Amino acid sequence: MALVSVVGATGRQGLAQVRQLVAAGHQVRALSRNEKPDLGPTNADIETRVIDLYDRSTYTKALEGSDAVFYNHPLQLRDSRAELAGWIGAAAKEVDAKRFVWNTSSWIPDKPGDAFTYAGNTAGINALFRSGVPATVFGSVLFMDNLLTNWARPFIVHESRYVYPHKPTLGANWISLDDVAKIMIHAMDRPDMEGTWMNIGGPERLLPPQVAQILSDHFGRTIKYDPCTPQEFGDLLVGALGDSMAEEERGPFSAGIAAFYEYNNNAPTKPFEVNTEAMMERLPGIELETLAQWVARQDWSDTAH
Repeated sequence: MALVSVVGATGRQGLAQVRQLVAAGHQVRALSRNEKPDLGPTNADIETRVIDLYDRSTYTKALEGSDAVFYNHPLQLRDSRAELAGWIGAAAKEVDAKRFVWNTSSWIPDKPGDAFTYAGNTAGINALFRSGVPATVFGSVLFMDNLLTNWARPFIVHESRYVYPHKPTLGANWISLDDVAKIMIHAMDRPDMEGTWMNIGGPERLLPPQVAQILSDHFGRTIKYDPCTPQEFGDLLVGALGDSMAEEERGPFSAGIAAFYEYNNNAPTKPFEVNTEAMMERLPGIELETLAQWVARQDWSDTAH
């Protein structure tokens, strides 16, 4: 049993990691800016400590004693990936963590020149590896759990519309956050994965109309794929973040998301696709759930969100 500190434990990604770490029998320390973070329903004995990513003086106390560190980079801090990854990696090395696992939450390019957070991922990986901490990085391309957010779920449940900014021909290997967490846990004890990165995705490459059909089959009614524009999607994300984002940051953030999805729809590198056959050769013993399986086990009611 390892003591694993989860940075960003209160977000959807962190909560899935906490959940899967507990299920795997590990001791978990949840790190966030809040002294009493909301970790959802759990009967586990989870230690909590405060960390402020922009206050490096909080790092050592938060991480001390950790066997491993799971890092989730905040969505709002897209431009600070390299700086923060290097800082938190150095702190993990200082406390002698045996493994640092970063979920970048987006695709990692295999050659220079890709824009937006993709280039930021490359810079962040370099900074993390230079910190000297034994690290493994996963680029998870698109989360099934995005469909539960308040920028996607209400359209599905109340309006029978699957609203997303993907063009109808854009293939994507959707992956559940629980499977991302299982892969991160798997990497902790893999010495051959130290100093490596890889992109990860789910077992199926789905087009948006296929996603809509899976949702239709579950709900027993037609869910229409109704693509929004990238700009509309940026505005939806800003609305979902609510008061957590300062007013002066909202416009630039929305514009950045819009430009990001314009790029995703047309990039020749296809940043939502993963060679899952090659991926699974590196990850023996892990079974990935399909989108239909994931949809069936979710609580889609309003009271659950």
